[in-house]
Amino acid sequence: MFKLKRVLVTLFILLLVALVLFFVLENQQVVSLIIFGWSTPAIPLAVPVLLALIIGLAIGPLMGWYGVMRHKRDIRASARRAAQVQG
Repeated sequence: MFKLKRVLVTLFILLLVALVLFFVLENQQVVSLIIFGWSTPAIPLAVPVLLALIIGLAIGPLMGWYGVMRHKRDIRASARRAAQVQG
């Protein structure tokens, strides 16, 4: 079972790498982004798209972690209030 899982994970990673490589090779058009008057140098389209993906993959879990911590804090505060009312 463990070997099957390892093979499936390896195949998934290879497929993901192949898709990213295909995306990069298909999007070689040069673009220059302008944000608030600041202009980037001319780079292939795949670069800003992949950067946006990586930033999103980093921010998503951080926001989820923040939500969980906030929820835990609210639960602790509710438990303290309940203990004060009972005690």
